[in-house]
Amino acid sequence: MAGQLWSTNTLGGYLYADELSSVLRMEVRASTKFRQFCDAKDFADKGLNNGSTVTWNVYSKIATAGTTLTEGTAIAETNFTIDQATATVVEWGNSVPFTSLTDMLGKHNVMDVTRNVLSRDCREALDTEAESKFRLTPLKYVATGAAASTGTLYTDGTATGNNDTGLNKAHVRKISDLMKERNIPAYESDDYVAIARPTTFRDLKDELESVDQYTTTGYRKITNGEVGRFEAVRFVEQTQILAGGVNAAPARDGTNLWTNGKSDWCYFMGADTVAEVIAMAPEIRGRIPSDYGRSMGMAWYALEGFGLVHDDATNARIVEWDSAA
Repeated sequence: MAGQLWSTNTLGGYLYADELSSVLRMEVRASTKFRQFCDAKDFADKGLNNGSTVTWNVYSKIATAGTTLTEGTAIAETNFTIDQATATVVEWGNSVPFTSLTDMLGKHNVMDVTRNVLSRDCREALDTEAESKFRLTPLKYVATGAAASTGTLYTDGTATGNNDTGLNKAHVRKISDLMKERNIPAYESDDYVAIARPTTFRDLKDELESVDQYTTTGYRKITNGEVGRFEAVRFVEQTQILAGGVNAAPARDGTNLWTNGKSDWCYFMGADTVAEVIAMAPEIRGRIPSDYGRSMGMAWYALEGFGLVHDDATNARIVEWDSAA
């Protein structure tokens, strides 16, 4: 069987030694941050027995603006359009079987260790899925140089230029202004949020002259992983989603790095970003023992789905710092 076996040291035998430390030491774990920014709460408590699909409408502004009237002339008629998007709930899970021998002979409790590693896997799997929906934004911003004037906003979901600069103050100002002028609502109070890997923010951090300038004296951090604020943008670091993955298709697996390697992806966002649809929240389950109690195991299980709330450029709330290659 796959899983934890007492007869194999690396799978179970090492759970006991005559002088084994009682401290549980786990492998390094990544910081998961994307799910906290799935702020569309419409279906956060969808519950069971309600089907697998959820749908939401996005209503446009009026097609023709109102104007003055002339006596004897009828009021003009106009309309608005409706855009519809969906998300689908699917099953999620993973399991670790183990033998009763591993459970009974190990000094470290195999259930505690298994629960720990399964919880980590659950967080990482769902956070990865959440990020994949942020990536569907049609707004892609590419800078080919350090000056703000080198930046281009693409609105069809595909970046056709190659980034050749690190993220700096000029580009943060430009993106912040673009978002404001597109009437993207702020994520919190009057601030937008940017999330990326620490190295993506390195040039920006080095460029800012002091901690006070970066974080603003007295500003209280609210989001998990937040490292500072500049030009009405709050910056959040994460390490779960790997670098690379130019444009929309390649996986973010540490390959397909940007040309010249001067920067990497970053998401700037306002409010109403991604929906996390929860029919059954993640839970740890114990397996019913079989083989007369000798075969045991644990699993995590969830019924969830994710969906980009605004998938058209006019109403999009997320701008991705991107590159074609």
